[in-house]
Amino acid sequence: MEFKAKDIAALLDGVVEGDKEAIVNDVSKIEEGRPATLAFLANPKYEQYLYTTKASVVLVDTTFTPSAPVSTTLIRVASAYEAIAKLLQVYDNMRLRPSGIEQPVFIGEGVSVGKDPYIGAFAYIGKGAKIGDNVKIYPQVYIGEGVEIGDNSIIFAGVKIYHACKVGKSCIIHAGTVLGADGFGFAAAAEGYNKVPQIGNVVIEDNVEIGANTCIDRATMGSTRISEGAKLDNLIQIAHNVVVGKNTGIAAQVGIAGSAKIGERCMFGGQVGIAGHITVGDVTKVGAQTGILSSTEPGSTLMGTPALDLKQFLKSSVIFRKLPELYEQVNKIQKKIEECRNVGM
Repeated sequence: MEFKAKDIAALLDGVVEGDKEAIVNDVSKIEEGRPATLAFLANPKYEQYLYTTKASVVLVDTTFTPSAPVSTTLIRVASAYEAIAKLLQVYDNMRLRPSGIEQPVFIGEGVSVGKDPYIGAFAYIGKGAKIGDNVKIYPQVYIGEGVEIGDNSIIFAGVKIYHACKVGKSCIIHAGTVLGADGFGFAAAAEGYNKVPQIGNVVIEDNVEIGANTCIDRATMGSTRISEGAKLDNLIQIAHNVVVGKNTGIAAQVGIAGSAKIGERCMFGGQVGIAGHITVGDVTKVGAQTGILSSTEPGSTLMGTPALDLKQFLKSSVIFRKLPELYEQVNKIQKKIEECRNVGM
């Protein structure tokens, strides 16, 4: 597909500086710009590439002032970063999407499938499942009995959705993710462990995206819930009865233990660990590899294990780096004290 600079500007409410008829048919990084591609400049650190890029069109903020002559066509927009995100979304929606039901697939008794579906080869849809309109189910997906999937959701290859789980509208679930496996519920006994049946489910609300190979366990009773607008990265473990609040973002390799409640609009860096049965307040920001062992107040910014307020953590880090030096000083003081004691004797 080809687009002219003036058409892109119209879509983004932007203003063209340069050749309005410039044509692009792909996107590129500004530092790797090629002819007939669109790039963007959002980070000032990359400004140097604007003056050498071969990209035919570059998105820039309306407030940007070049410090040298620019040979490429510019499109000025309110926010270059938001504009490129919108443009990529439009492009992605325009790409050819698969449709129809391939063979072989298995569709159980009582399954309802909405309008314009895509069901890829070797998919399995269990008895009584409800599939909404324009749902895309890629090859080798397993959908258990009684599962519900809302309109316009995309389930990529190899996803496993256990029985009775629910996926909302306009969700994206990437390859290899497992929804609804048993929560880690065992009762200690004299001869080992007795399994506690996990009879709840997983509920994924609307507009949620879940990365590849993430596991969200079903509740012991009730629901493990991922609320509307949440965005989950790859390789995340969410245990039974966890609730993740609206519009919360969670990076890769985070682990959340059972019955933890995560607030709305939180942001978790990679490899964060959350203890069970605690509450993380709304709009909490958590740095990578932080361990949260107790409930937190809304609006906190945390780092370290156990988690500390960011300012406290930074102060502690300064002291930590000085520990070898402090250790030597303490040893010297102890030796002097012993020498003084010996002299006194």
